[in-house]
Amino acid sequence: MIYIKRLIFIILIVTSCQSIGQLKFEADIVNELKEVSAVELDATSHIRWIIEDAGNSNDLFGLDKKGQITRRISVSNAKNKDWEDLTIDTEGNIYIGDFGNNNEHRKKFKIYKINHSDLTKDVVTADIIEFTLPEAEDSRDFEAFFIYNKAFYIFSKETKKFIFVKVPNKIGSHIATLKSNYNLDGKKNKITSADISTDGKIIVLLNHDKVWKLTNYKNDDFFSGKIEKLSFEHDSQKEGVCFKTNTQIIITDERNGFEGGNIYSFKIN
Repeated sequence: MIYIKRLIFIILIVTSCQSIGQLKFEADIVNELKEVSAVELDATSHIRWIIEDAGNSNDLFGLDKKGQITRRISVSNAKNKDWEDLTIDTEGNIYIGDFGNNNEHRKKFKIYKINHSDLTKDVVTADIIEFTLPEAEDSRDFEAFFIYNKAFYIFSKETKKFIFVKVPNKIGSHIATLKSNYNLDGKKNKITSADISTDGKIIVLLNHDKVWKLTNYKNDDFFSGKIEKLSFEHDSQKEGVCFKTNTQIIITDERNGFEGGNIYSFKIN
């Protein structure tokens, strides 16, 4: 019965894209993966790399265009304390953001680097970037990041005003630099994932029912330029976003019963 309901739900999405804000169904993620918390596209292989969040395995999964698992990489020196987002650099290295912090008691956060040359292996040892917040800053729950000018920019998940911090992309331990705090207009603005375009000119911040598109910013003052709200007219537990092209993004959501567990695309221009 659950399978039939899920099939009906997928058919409705495929046949009624216009009613959900041009959010286009791309694939149903294999049922084994229920709590997908991030997505990152490898432009050379077209693999959709994904992870699951807290309480799941310490594995990086590669999906094909149909949402089926084609690669499964175990990170031998990592624990999935709360894996929340993925990003990729210009050399094709993948970074796993282990910085989820639901109870806001966590003091140390980690980013695991998987070298591009290791992405064909079944078991890898990651390089580790560790960071703490400035002493005066309260512990936060982070779920989103990307790389810009050889540094990580990491966004907290807040009901109203959030912060973002800067951490150098260097192996070792660091104290994050607090860059700014900001309050997006409206409700349901908890940031669950983020990405930046290849040319560094567009940022997207994901919420469950929309993305925020940032452009015309100066250096890393990301909220100094134009800020646009792009609604999906579709609400689900969307946890992953990445650029497919400079005009189109890929989005994933977690499975909740017979809903979610899908890969979508969405035009931002």
